[in-house]
Amino acid sequence: MPDYSIFDVKVSIITPLHIGNGRILLNYYDYDIRDGKTWRINEDALLDAQDVDDPQQAELLARTPPADLLRPEDFKEEAGKFFRYVIQGTPRATGEGAELHEQIKDPFDRLYLPGTSLKGSLRTAIAWYAWQAKNLQPDARKLGNSPRWAASEYERMLLGPNPNKDLLRALHVGDSKPLDASRLMLVNVRVVNLDGTVSAPVEVEAIKPDTVFDMQIKFDWQLFSEWAKGAGLRLQGEEWLRRLSEVVNQHSQQRIAL
Repeated sequence: MPDYSIFDVKVSIITPLHIGNGRILLNYYDYDIRDGKTWRINEDALLDAQDVDDPQQAELLARTPPADLLRPEDFKEEAGKFFRYVIQGTPRATGEGAELHEQIKDPFDRLYLPGTSLKGSLRTAIAWYAWQAKNLQPDARKLGNSPRWAASEYERMLLGPNPNKDLLRALHVGDSKPLDASRLMLVNVRVVNLDGTVSAPVEVEAIKPDTVFDMQIKFDWQLFSEWAKGAGLRLQGEEWLRRLSEVVNQHSQQRIAL
């Protein structure tokens, strides 16, 4: 039996997908709106083009929003001198300082799907499958106090007692190959709370539907070998990983039926 298996996979985005990098972009400072498009400003290139040797000019420059330094002739998408990328469409809020949550990208402003995001989805599907396989029932006494870590005890029961002995240690998901920013769109998002109220709208960059990412998944079967067991590593759930496509499909069908 081989020590590992590697699969090339394609991940298709069905709906707009936002994975934030934690940064909030501000209108007039990080982007500008013109001609029905959102122009992401290249701050470094724009500042390099200014005359900063004059102290008075430098002081004025420090108080000037970057968008006010742009001229109409700068808005040429094919040139891109002062812009990192351009998105078709505009946010609903257009005032100075309006916020736009940024999509995660690589250092070259290319879109990618983090391996951790896909692995988290696979982990959820496996945990639900394991829950049914073990015929477990909810017990409020086992829930943690923090909403983020409420299910930690159940995760340890289902997948392993600690990160070193967690089943998903044998599953490696790499980041996708990057795509250019032409696959970006703008989305106005609202959260519907449990009581039916709706939160204030939040505007985000998002990946367009029908975007396809190429990724790679590796299964490390050596961690289930006699050698690993002899070293004290006894991961549970090897058969769930070997039937991963079936496990994920079953969970997806259950989610669709809700």
